[in-house]
Amino acid sequence: MSSVSHLARLNEPQRRAASFGEPVAGGGVRCGPLLVVAGAGTGKTNTLAHRVAHLVLHGVDPARILMLTFTRRAAAEMRRRAADLVRTASGGAIHERLTWSGTFHAIGNRLLRHYAAALRLDPQFTVLDRGDAADLLDALRQELGLAQKEQRFPRKDTCLQIYSHRVNTQRPLSATLEEQFPWCAHWEEELTRLYRAYLERKQRSSLLDYDDLLLYWHVMMGDARLAALVGGQFEHVLVDEYQDTNTLQAEIVQRLKPDGAGVAVVGDDAQAIYSFRAASVENILAFPGRFTPRAEVITLEHNYRSTQPILDLANAVMAEAPRQFRKDLKAVRGEGVRPELLTVADLRQQAECVCAEVLKRREANVPLKRQGVLFRSSSHSDVLEIELGRRGIPFVKYGGLRFLEAGHVKDLLGVLRWADNARNGLAGLRTLQLLPGMGPVNARRALDHLERAGGAFAALAGFEPPAAAAGHWPGLVQVLLELADPRRPWSGQVQRARAWYQPHLERLYEQVHTRSGDLEQLEMLSSQYPSRERFLTELALDPPSAASDLAGPAALDEDYLVLSTVHSAKGMEWDAVYLLNVVDGSFPSEYAAGSAALLEEERRLFYVALTRARNDLLLFAPLKFYVTGQHRHGDGHVYGGRSRFLTAAVLSKVTSSAPAGAGDEGGAAAGLEATLDAGARLREMW
Repeated sequence: MSSVSHLARLNEPQRRAASFGEPVAGGGVRCGPLLVVAGAGTGKTNTLAHRVAHLVLHGVDPARILMLTFTRRAAAEMRRRAADLVRTASGGAIHERLTWSGTFHAIGNRLLRHYAAALRLDPQFTVLDRGDAADLLDALRQELGLAQKEQRFPRKDTCLQIYSHRVNTQRPLSATLEEQFPWCAHWEEELTRLYRAYLERKQRSSLLDYDDLLLYWHVMMGDARLAALVGGQFEHVLVDEYQDTNTLQAEIVQRLKPDGAGVAVVGDDAQAIYSFRAASVENILAFPGRFTPRAEVITLEHNYRSTQPILDLANAVMAEAPRQFRKDLKAVRGEGVRPELLTVADLRQQAECVCAEVLKRREANVPLKRQGVLFRSSSHSDVLEIELGRRGIPFVKYGGLRFLEAGHVKDLLGVLRWADNARNGLAGLRTLQLLPGMGPVNARRALDHLERAGGAFAALAGFEPPAAAAGHWPGLVQVLLELADPRRPWSGQVQRARAWYQPHLERLYEQVHTRSGDLEQLEMLSSQYPSRERFLTELALDPPSAASDLAGPAALDEDYLVLSTVHSAKGMEWDAVYLLNVVDGSFPSEYAAGSAALLEEERRLFYVALTRARNDLLLFAPLKFYVTGQHRHGDGHVYGGRSRFLTAAVLSKVTSSAPAGAGDEGGAAAGLEATLDAGARLREMW
């Protein structure tokens, strides 16, 4: 097979992006910085995988390619595709040699452990998941007396969100509070004190939270010597979904390769919708100018998902954005039906119309699973969910409790985390309080005893527990000693911890059989990891989505409709899409009204919603919204204004209509002959 046959299936812009650079005699590819602006549905993942394959086929060592993604699944998919392409083109196997592909946080974890000595960091640090980080902040809130304030002080989850936003944007705490959490602004001094204590506690206990993995990596890259060492490990750095990077991530990429040599980033500024997670659209907009000479920009505009009328609408929406990489999406699939804008009387009629359209398409052989209902906020589907239930239309709604939030899972992981790091007081407190009679006070006494002994678990044998816990104490000490023994192989450790935990599980929880099934799955999952550290860290960074005992009822139906917020729908597609509440206050959100930057992000969010549709797109604009807090038969309402994104140019791309009865109380009576002069009768009264 020829050296370029692996690119044969790409279109011309994709081929230019995948093969960017000059092959070097003796092996390798020399190139400057590259930005691939990949519009919705234009095959960016495929293009990036082809670029990896192209580099390898031209002599680049796979171990010197760094691929940064935002999910572990995306990294695995890119690795698989690239390996398949190389295998087909040359017969070589590279999957196991593409060792540096993963999320920013996972790669940061690996590098920090490797360079820990240079950072005065314990290489055996424990990574806190989001739940444990929030619990630690909550404990410090209590210790510092902040939870007893006469005015409401932010709860633990809000404190963590504020901390995370401030760290990832690298902006002052005051700016984060003013722009994202204005109701907390007067707590700036107390929050600063809380975060300082949080940082000190983590450092003392050799703990890193999710954001620390980026923060420490960023600090490391600020040292010229270490930056040169880390950057020198890689010839090429590829970044997916670059529009979703935050300030820390963008600066890390630039410090890896200050001159931009070998850096290729892929993204779409029109799909930058995560500023609430500290992502900055400015990163992709300013990328070309970060380097001298400027980065090459290649735009992908051939859309493989939607029909042209849907893309015409999306193009018209984005054409009015003031600052962007201009692109004109062209449908490979050709023409189709025009999108529809349906004006409905209220939320109830919106729900009825959606159900009618869903059932109509189902009868036309479009399965429910291939139809998606999208909305700006989760509560916007409330009335629709009731109507779906009434009509017997099964549905799933994206969202749910994460696996690591289940109490029994946190218990077992707490035992493993404490054995992994004796200074992890959070895991220690949780484990100790599994024993009867061990409340927070006695658990803290045991931890203090352990700390005075230098963290040696054997010292716990000399601690006198409360009477209720005395019978269980030797077993706890024994399991900790066994698990903490560095000579003990990783295989079988979760089984040992489960055996110790089982009687406590039966004492503390109901539905023991189901919860035991979760722990059995956890044990099976652990066998896929080479060490305890890798298992605990990867689980913290990329946890399973839900625990079985907390999942919804089993889906016994053959099919189901998909309901989703637009944020959760990014990266997905359906044959038919129904977009609810296309009115001001929803698109754009009422919370964006005071900020030009947020309004532009709302425009991009609207664009993301439109481009999820393959064949049919229906937009719904209710006229009336009933006021909450009134009698259930009350008629107090407000009128919704049409979305400001539906300008004349945008409306020219849709077919506008109104179902029978929308804004019309007359219905069939509208055509009756005028036989009564009601006005004359009223005048006779005076």
